[in-house]
Amino acid sequence: MSKEKNLDTAFFGQPRGLSTLFFTEMWERFSYYGMRAILLFYMYYAVTKGGLGMDQATAASIMSIYGSLVYLSSVVGGWLSDRVWGSRKTVFIGGVLIMFGHIALSLPAGVTALYISIALIVAGTGLLKPNVSEMVGGLYSSDDERRDSGFSMFVFGINLGAAVAPWAVPWAANGFGLHLFGNEMNFHAGFSLAAIGMFFGLLQYTLDGRKYLSKDSLYPNDPIEKDDLRPIIIWTCVGVAVLVVVLGLLAAMGQLNINNIINIITFIAIALPIYYFIMMLNSKKVTKPEKSRVLAYIPLFIAAAIFWAIEESGSVVLALFAEQRTVLHIGSWHFAAANFQTLNPLFIMLLTPVFVALWDHWKGQPSAPGKFSAGLVFAGLSYILMALPGMMFGTAGRVSPFWLVGSWFIVEIGEMLISPIGLSVTTKLAPKAFKSQMMSMWFLADSAGQAVNAQIVKYYSSATEVPYFIAVGLVSIVFGIILMFFVKKIHGLMDGVD
Repeated sequence: MSKEKNLDTAFFGQPRGLSTLFFTEMWERFSYYGMRAILLFYMYYAVTKGGLGMDQATAASIMSIYGSLVYLSSVVGGWLSDRVWGSRKTVFIGGVLIMFGHIALSLPAGVTALYISIALIVAGTGLLKPNVSEMVGGLYSSDDERRDSGFSMFVFGINLGAAVAPWAVPWAANGFGLHLFGNEMNFHAGFSLAAIGMFFGLLQYTLDGRKYLSKDSLYPNDPIEKDDLRPIIIWTCVGVAVLVVVLGLLAAMGQLNINNIINIITFIAIALPIYYFIMMLNSKKVTKPEKSRVLAYIPLFIAAAIFWAIEESGSVVLALFAEQRTVLHIGSWHFAAANFQTLNPLFIMLLTPVFVALWDHWKGQPSAPGKFSAGLVFAGLSYILMALPGMMFGTAGRVSPFWLVGSWFIVEIGEMLISPIGLSVTTKLAPKAFKSQMMSMWFLADSAGQAVNAQIVKYYSSATEVPYFIAVGLVSIVFGIILMFFVKKIHGLMDGVD
């Protein structure tokens, strides 16, 4: 790493390339969270209201499996960057696919456009998201003290885009405050704004990237050799063939429908991490202390999956509660149900400096398993809180928006205890021979949690909200308490890692 790069302080004391990646990811998150804020409503609103008229349970299930697929695809995106394209090209291709995915949704082409959009955005996000973060690291030498603050600024950019989008995109869908579309929602106008956001991100990335990003990002870190390529092609063909056979059998039996496709994806999202764990525990490349650490990671992985199932429900179950059960005004201030999606990134931005200061000054702080245990309890409590309005006032009317605000605040405390800690402990517990695969496991925890969500959200409705929130919340709390009793045992298996 050259001295010139270390001395580059053009972006608030950080390398100029951080500005490129900051705004690229900010616009990408703007497009994704903006689309996600209104997508559920687009799917199940009646056609007369501008929607697709889907069954609510199916729409909620699609939203959850969509999120699961995004994290599944990131595993492939990381591999393509490391072995084939390099991060610079991989991120660009991902951004183009995302933009076309939003363009597909902006066209009034019905369910077909929806599924095309999902495929494009899933593939594009999988290519872009993991590799932008990797490129941020490439801006700094290993001994550059600005690295942590640079990543903090980058994460702020992510949350800034995610916080603004749930206001801007619904505003566009509602006619920019000018009532251009009458009483009907023009969802396609909102999706168009998401597409424009991704276009700006690509423009920033392309023009600035040539000047300010590391030349190393143009090349794969571990280029694939010809000898390695043949078995990969064979196994890819086998996987595709198996999938085609399964889909063909379902079609022949008249069972090829969206629910069965969701079931297949759920199976893959749960089976894949199980395969990874078995592979690492049986690998001769993994030493005995490393196997102990992998074993320690299993309960943390399960805890993370449970947590993400609740946290990611903000765009599904809590979105339904916002639209159907919440008073959408405070005094004379009126707002849209989609606006609540801003609470997640907003609370992350507010809580992050508090928890950074806490970990810096708390000498006797809990170990990673202890923090995971507390995080699960907080996540469960956020759902128990959501059961209270139904228990107190019934489920037929509307209740104060502050129930949702409180629930999001509590679950984001849980995220502060699990998300950054999980990222850190995943890298520390990773066997030397499987560092990249272990990082993929963190994404797979989110994928598995949302895949399970895709099955259980079918049972949510206003009529079932109280038992639903209590059941899911108690699962999280009970697992958190059980984990608490095994903190010392898990910490011992971590074999010196804190």
